[in-house]
Amino acid sequence: MRGALLVAGTTSDAGKSVLVAGLCRMLARRGVSVAPFKAQNMSNNSVVTLDGGEIGRAQALQARACGLEPSVRFNPVLLKPGSDRTSQLVVRGKAVTSVGARDYIEHREWLREVVAGELAALRDEFDVVICEGAGSPAEINLRATDLANMGLARAASLPVIVVGDIDRGGVLAHLFGTVAVLSPEDQELIAGFVVNKFRGDVGLLEPGLEQLRALTGRPTLGVVPFAEGLWIDAEDSLSTTPDAPVGRPASPAGREWLRVAAVRLPRVSNATDVEALACEPGVSVHWVSEPSRLADVDLVVLPGSKSTVSDLNWLRTSGIADVLAARAAAGLPILGICGGYQMLGRTIVDHVESAAGAVDGLGLLDLDVEFASEKVLRQSTGTADGITVSGYEIHHGRVVRTGDAALLRDDECGPEGSVRGQVFGTHWHGLLESDEFRRSLLTRVAAATGRQFAVAPGTSVADERTAQLDLLADLVEQHLDVTAIERLIDGGAPQELPVIEHRTR
Repeated sequence: MRGALLVAGTTSDAGKSVLVAGLCRMLARRGVSVAPFKAQNMSNNSVVTLDGGEIGRAQALQARACGLEPSVRFNPVLLKPGSDRTSQLVVRGKAVTSVGARDYIEHREWLREVVAGELAALRDEFDVVICEGAGSPAEINLRATDLANMGLARAASLPVIVVGDIDRGGVLAHLFGTVAVLSPEDQELIAGFVVNKFRGDVGLLEPGLEQLRALTGRPTLGVVPFAEGLWIDAEDSLSTTPDAPVGRPASPAGREWLRVAAVRLPRVSNATDVEALACEPGVSVHWVSEPSRLADVDLVVLPGSKSTVSDLNWLRTSGIADVLAARAAAGLPILGICGGYQMLGRTIVDHVESAAGAVDGLGLLDLDVEFASEKVLRQSTGTADGITVSGYEIHHGRVVRTGDAALLRDDECGPEGSVRGQVFGTHWHGLLESDEFRRSLLTRVAAATGRQFAVAPGTSVADERTAQLDLLADLVEQHLDVTAIERLIDGGAPQELPVIEHRTR
């Protein structure tokens, strides 16, 4: 088997990322040389690669599914939204410029060459490349500039399967409509469908799938059941719903739970940092967006932000800033990560991201930050209280002065992060995935809040991530027509697929 396949979706968060990860894991377990590829991603959840760039976190998970280290090759174009109208354009792992929707059109030709070159190189190196689309191919208003959906499929002659989320309702209409609005040339590459997150008796769905095949001439290649256990490395911002729990934590090892509130900033980035806390038995993590939800929690996490000054202002107008100040005064734990860490300081000078100049921080840490035009992108290792730790950094802001004790010691750069009472901060993403450090922090939180909580020593975030990848592969093997998918990879889309004539013209 040698070839490539594109997984598109009826909507964002339809299941493209997890289906690609599952297919990659399944093939890798069978000994196939396989790599993931997402031509263009729009996400503020990113990771730093070994080759010194940043890519979408979903592509890092997909690389892990393949048994590979994350690389900028797997996600050559990344858009990081900083507002409703502008995004930072990251190409081959490096920030290039800030673009609006209309400005982006000016970059499409050379970006198309970047994408085509990276995909061709991967196809030469690996037997199979599983590509992930972006959003939905039915966004026909964006077709002229499309790099990741039918634009990629047409350029590289990729067969396409379309996945739809039945949990939202209307999946049959979504699948039909996605094909119907496409041009005849694009429709020719749509080879089949996958239904995701199904609950109940599949027999009740089968008449609808038969009618869908009659209407479109395309088969449904599988119905994937809803799986409660899938939640690590959520790609889409839709997964950070206020008041929604993160994960499904096991019962506590001690007598009481620890309750964690992660502040759902408007421009939250690397929201997946808190997932490591949710892996711990007895730790309940929820996203919150208004101050009353912080009243009784044991730890507040202020995560990263793609728009630090704007989100700092939101903390004040929402009333959350006042709650954080009261918590700090009462000796109750707060953890700031990256942009959240910067907000906890005394001053921020930003002529880069917001052009706001000097602004006051929350003043809960004795810290001054200045933004530089060049972004820090690095993987990091170090120690914290004798514990070996690791993480990665993605930020423009630099600490130019601190009067607080360091949270840890970076092997290359020396003191990193801050501790003042029960207020902690760090620029490191992924730090909470260091299992021993996470357990030490939670033990300290429990002592500060008087909770009879005990950590479970065997918890491993890395093992949980691996288990979820294997679960994805199992779901693919058990519920998809793998033979048909392998034929698509090896031979491309079937010839002379019917065209749906009543599309939008």
